[in-house]
Amino acid sequence: MTSQGALAGLRVIELGQLLAGPFCGQLLGDMGADVIKVEAPGAGDPMRDWGLGDDKVQWEVIARNKRSVSANLRVPEGQALVRRLIAQADILIENFKPGTMEKWGLGPDVLLAEQPGLIIARMSGYGQTGPYSDRAGFGGIGEAMGGWRYIVGEPDRAPSRMGVSIGDTLTATYGCIGVLAALHVRERTGKGQVVDAALYESVLQVMEGLVPEYDRTGYIRERSGSILPGIAPSNVYRCKDGEFMIGANKDSLWQRLATAMGRPELGNDPRFATHLARGENQTEIDKLVDDWTRTLTIDEVEALMIEYSIPAGRVYRAPDMIADPHFQAREAIIEVETQTRGKLKMQGAFPKLSATPSGVRRPAPAEVGQHNAEVYGELLGMGEGDIADMQAKGIM
Repeated sequence: MTSQGALAGLRVIELGQLLAGPFCGQLLGDMGADVIKVEAPGAGDPMRDWGLGDDKVQWEVIARNKRSVSANLRVPEGQALVRRLIAQADILIENFKPGTMEKWGLGPDVLLAEQPGLIIARMSGYGQTGPYSDRAGFGGIGEAMGGWRYIVGEPDRAPSRMGVSIGDTLTATYGCIGVLAALHVRERTGKGQVVDAALYESVLQVMEGLVPEYDRTGYIRERSGSILPGIAPSNVYRCKDGEFMIGANKDSLWQRLATAMGRPELGNDPRFATHLARGENQTEIDKLVDDWTRTLTIDEVEALMIEYSIPAGRVYRAPDMIADPHFQAREAIIEVETQTRGKLKMQGAFPKLSATPSGVRRPAPAEVGQHNAEVYGELLGMGEGDIADMQAKGIM
C-alpha cells in the first residue's frame, strides 16, 4: 500500500478497552493515524480473547494499525507516564466510566490546560453529564434505552438483538465523526475540545421517526419481525433453494415487480398502486410476492430483478461474502498477514477515499506492550534500562 491515509501525521492515544473506544481507534487508524493503544500490564484488553469459533480472532480486526504499550493506570507512576504520552498526541480516546479519568488526574480540565489543542473523545453509557452519567453502561443497555431493542424481533416474543454489538460500534462511529469535526475546528482556531459520545444517544440518532411520530400522533413503534410497517413490498422472500431480499417499496418499482411476476395488472391495482395503499395491505402484498418467489430459484429471481432494475439481493453469510466477485473487486474483504495466525481474511478499511485511501498498514500487536521500547523510546526518550525498571515495578 502506497497511501499512508488521510490522517497520516496525527497521533492518537487510545485508553479503555472492549468495543466503543477501540473501534473508534480502529477507524482512525485505518484512515492513517498513528494509534498507540495503552493496555494494562498482563492480560491487556479483554478483546484479545473475544470472538466466536475455536480461535478468538476479533482482536485482529479491532487492533489493526495500532501499536501496543503497557501502563498501569491505577498507580500514580503509570498515570504520570501516560500523561507524558498524551502530551505528544493530537487525539485521546477513552471509554471509562465518567469520573475515572478525573480520579487519575487525566481529566479534560487538566489535559486541556496543559495542551489546548488536544481533542478528547469520551465514550460512555450515558454521557459525561446528566443524572445517569455515573452509571455503568454497556452497548446492550444503550440499545435498550435508545429504543433499538424494543422494536427488534417478532411481535409475540421478547425484544431481540442484532448479532453484533451495534450500540458500541455506533458510538465509536459518532465519536470518530466528532473527532474529525473537532480537527476541522482546530485547523481554524488551534483549540481542541471534548467529544462526548453516549451509547444511548448514538442509538437514538438512528431511530428515524420514532420520537416525532409519538410526539405528533401518539404512535408507538412495536416489534414487527422482518418488515418495516407501512413499507411494502420490502422483505426476505422464500425461493425454491433459499431466501432472497426484494425492496420494491416505491410506486414505479412495484409496477416493474408486478410485470416481472407476470401480473402487470397488479401494478395499478388500487390495493397496491400507492405507497399508502401498499402499507395498508402489507400482509397481502407480501404473500403475493412470496407465493411467486417460491416457484423459482434464487438465480431465476435475481436474474429477473436485474432485468427489471429492482433493488434486490441475496442474504449472505461469511462464505458468500468471501466468494462474491463484487466484494473481491472492491476489496471489501481483505487478507492480512497477522503476527501469530498467518493470513486472515477480514473486512477492509472503509469508507473509500480516492486520493488518500485507508488501509491496513500493520497487523494487530500480538503481545501486550509489544511496542514499549519503540514508543517510549521514540516519544519520551526512555532507554532499555528505564523501561526494564518500570516493568519490574509493575508500572508498565
